[in-house]
Amino acid sequence: MEITDVLKGFQWWISAIEIPIISIVIVLLYKSKKDIDSRLEKVRSLAETKSVQLKDALSSYKLEVAKSYASINSLKEVEKRLVEHLLRIEEKIERN
Repeated sequence: MEITDVLKGFQWWISAIEIPIISIVIVLLYKSKKDIDSRLEKVRSLAETKSVQLKDALSSYKLEVAKSYASINSLKEVEKRLVEHLLRIEEKIERN
C-alpha cells in the first residue's frame, strides 16, 4: 500500500465522515446557543419584572410603616400622660 492510497483513504474519511459530523455539531451548537439565549432573555425579563414589583411593594410597605408608627411627639405626649397618671396613683396610695 502506497502513501497516495493512504492519503486518498484519509481524504475520503475527511470528506465522507468528518465534515458532515462537524457540520452537524456546529448546527447543534448554534441551535443550543439560540435556545439558551432565548431562555436567558425570558429569565432576564422575568427578573426585571419581579424586581420592579418588589421595589413597588417595598415602597408601599415603607409608606404604610411611616403612616402607622407614632411620631416622637406623640410618644412624648403619651409618656407624659402615663407619668402624670402614675404619680396620681402613687399619691393616692400614700394617702391611704
